[in-house]
Formats: sequence, C-alpha cells, structure tokens
Amino acid sequence: MNSPLRCYLPFPKTLAATAGRPCLVELPARSCELGHSWTSMPLRPVHTMRDRSKNRRPLQKGRNLSIEAIQTVHSLKLSKNDEVLRGRVFETKVRRLIKADMVAVLRELLRQDECLLAVQVFDDVRKEYWYKPQVLLYTEIIAALLRNGMIEGAQVLFSMMKTEICEADDEGLNSLVQTLMLFNMPGTGMECFQLMKKVGSEPDKSTFRALVNHMNAKGEFDVSLRLRREAEKQFGVPWEFLIAEEET
Repeated sequence: MNSPLRCYLPFPKTLAATAGRPCLVELPARSCELGHSWTSMPLRPVHTMRDRSKNRRPLQKGRNLSIEAIQTVHSLKLSKNDEVLRGRVFETKVRRLIKADMVAVLRELLRQDECLLAVQVFDDVRKEYWYKPQVLLYTEIIAALLRNGMIEGAQVLFSMMKTEICEADDEGLNSLVQTLMLFNMPGTGMECFQLMKKVGSEPDKSTFRALVNHMNAKGEFDVSLRLRREAEKQFGVPWEFLIAEEET
C-alpha cells in the first residue's frame, strides 16, 4: 500500500513541527511501486537485474554520477514507502556524500520525477555549510513539482526561495519566470517578476513576451500594456520590434 511521503520543508505557515526535525509537509505521493523478485540460490538470494529495473528509469547516458551517488538514488527509491528505512538511508548514505554527489543525487531524483524524495534531499542540502542559494536549482525543483502536478509544493518552494534570494541573478530569475508561465502560473510569475526588480535583475525579452502573452490570454490588458511600456523603456524600441526580433 502506498502512503504519503513526508517531505521536510522549513516553511512555517504550511508545515507542522516534528520531533528531531524542524518542520514537515505531506504532499500527495504519486502511485509508484517498486517491483522486486528474488530467486533462491543454495547459499544466498540473488536479486535479478531485470526485475530490479522494471519500473526504474535508466540513468541518462553521459551523466557523471559516482557509484556512491547511484547507490544512494537506488536506496532512496527503495525506502520511499518506509519512513524508518528512509531515515536510515539519509543517515548512512545521503549525509555522508560530498557536495558534488549530493547535488547529483538531487538532480537525478528530479530527472526521474521522484520529486518528494528530491525535496527531502534538498532540505538536507540547505543545511550543509557549503550551501549557497541558487535560483536555477530552485527552478529545476519547482519545474519538476509542477510537471508532476504538485502545485502547492511548488508554491512552498517559491516562498522559501524569496526569503533566500537577495542578489541579482538575471539568468536564474528569467528562467524561473518563464518556467512559471509555461506551467500557467501567471500570478506567481508576476510575483517573481517583481522580485527581479527588487533585487536588481533585468527581465529579458523572452520574459516580457511570456508575461504579456499570458496577461492578454487572461484578459488582463491593463497589466499587459504596463509590461509592454516597461519593455519598450528598457530596450529603447517599440514593442512590435521586440516581438519581431524574438520571432527571428
């Protein structure tokens, strides 16, 4: 039987306190069962590779994951329906990884759409001494959550990000706005757009175009007009020329 996977996210209003951890939030787990089958041998059981990989997406060719990272990903997936076992995996494997391997595990879980496990790994990443907030990493996680229909979880992550980002990051924030627009979240996209201006980042042409198109589609023509005028002021050319440049 599948049970909700608890993901630890230090976001006060939506999370409940739990013993030994700061906070947790329960997000609905996708129905996913790991198939096992064991064959008996005279001395020890043998786990067949065919059965073990039955419901597992293969590692992408060319991805540089260490043996430790690959083993950690596999152990986490095996433990996702067992909270006690999952805690043991975090203690004995995840928290012993070096920085590169821990981030690689996080990204591989996202690639395999194991979003709830990835969020819990990210919570541990944020506790490491070497951690520095990166908008692009937040964007990857938010995109994976939205891709899997976890809108509330994506909003929690965005709220967390806003408390950590205090410096300009043009590439990361433009990417995040466009990701939010792609998944039809214009309200959060506009909130991110305002955050860009607050920290001194400059929206690029693709960001303006995505926002204007969504505002027009929703009938928010006043907002669309303000965005067009802001883009014209920033780039020094009429909106029609900006659109033509983007299309070419």
